Amino acid sequence: MAATEHPLQALAGFLPEGSFQQVADYLHQYRVHLTITRQRKSVLGDYRHANAYGGSNHRITVNGNLNAYEFLITLLHELAHLLTFELYQHRVEPHGKEWKQQYSQLLSAFVAQKIFPPDITRALQKSIRNPAATANGETDLLLVLRKYNRQTKDGVVTLNEIEDGAWFETENGRTFQKISKRRKRFTCIEKGSGLHYSFSAVTEVRKISQ
Repeated sequence: MAATEHPLQALAGFLPEGSFQQVADYLHQYRVHLTITRQRKSVLGDYRHANAYGGSNHRITVNGNLNAYEFLITLLHELAHLLTFELYQHRVEPHGKEWKQQYSQLLSAFVAQKIFPPDITRALQKSIRNPAATANGETDLLLVLRKYNRQTKDGVVTLNEIEDGAWFETENGRTFQKISKRRKRFTCIEKGSGLHYSFSAVTEVRKISQ
């Protein structure tokens, strides 16, 4: 997978207006080696402390295909890991209360500067109160962020956008019928096998006729 080490001026193009200087200050202060990668389906970002690979810098990676607001939120998530490590080393859980406190404080600081549009700001309030360990735990926020994607795929919508009973096709060509919502996920039945599957509300699908 190709990855690029971005100088700070290039980084500005990935961030929302008004956020660059504060982000740059964090990167300078903590000597962060930032890598912007191509899309990774399993993660949006990643953090590695210097001791993990025998280096002298903290390492953070962020997917470069994210819209500016999602890029910043992902970067803050990883910076919260860095700040937690600086304070506690390996003595706390990766997404424990210490990390939640750091992430909440970072989000609050950027929200206070009115970096985000009102709808994202509203969605972030839940994250500030009780941050989720992964992006999948922030369904409402992800649905709002999707509206700001740089590019949209023709005919592709989120599972949340189609009605119960509708048929849809996933990225790998499998066909399902949307049945009902259970908490944050949707129960769906696969055509042919009749097996039940659970999908995130932000899963990208193509609605089809049957």
